[in-house]
Amino acid sequence: MKDSLRRRYEMLLRVRDFGVQYATFFLANTLAHLLFIELGVIIGEIEQLAAAQQSNSRGAREGTTNRGESRTDLREEMEAMSATARAMAISTPGMEDKFRMPRGNCNDVDLLNAARAFAADALPLKDEFIRHEMPEDFLDRLNAAIVALEQAIDRQQRSRRSQVSSTSTLDDAVERGVNKVRQLDPIVRNKFRDDPGKLAEWENARHTTRAPLTDTKPPTPTPTPTT
Repeated sequence: MKDSLRRRYEMLLRVRDFGVQYATFFLANTLAHLLFIELGVIIGEIEQLAAAQQSNSRGAREGTTNRGESRTDLREEMEAMSATARAMAISTPGMEDKFRMPRGNCNDVDLLNAARAFAADALPLKDEFIRHEMPEDFLDRLNAAIVALEQAIDRQQRSRRSQVSSTSTLDDAVERGVNKVRQLDPIVRNKFRDDPGKLAEWENARHTTRAPLTDTKPPTPTPTPTT
């Protein structure tokens, strides 16, 4: 949960606690009583959404890690085939062109396209690759690495979409909670207009602290002593 959202959430908790502490002043079924109840329900919703957001954030980070590992595995399979093809090209010119590795900084789409081309072009040459001591299941390993990267990309993208969705829903829930506080504010002030102590407690509860400002001014240089 980002800081601005967390500060508003903490404000909602303080307001809820204020309502619990002074519940006897707000009779059942009055507007204030119902608003405090609705605020409590929204806070429960926020807590569930925050947990989901955190889970989706971890999933996105794990997806990034898994995607990197799957990419590395696929490149290793392809590099073994490319190196073998260069040796095969000594007796069969042109082989190295069919199994040339894509640029090192290519994106995953280009890498997958190249890997699929490797798999198709190697199929009729499978026995020759094996004669050069490639594992007998080298094509199965290549295809498995292709699938693994495809699945890693899909998982990462789904986690990111879920993270964006949960963040948006969380923002909406917090805003609904803040609106309940806006509705409660004049009611509580009217209720305790002759009680400065409770009004001060309410003001403290509904106040949202601001993030500390960062001083961006450069430090004042120390003057050089004159001799």
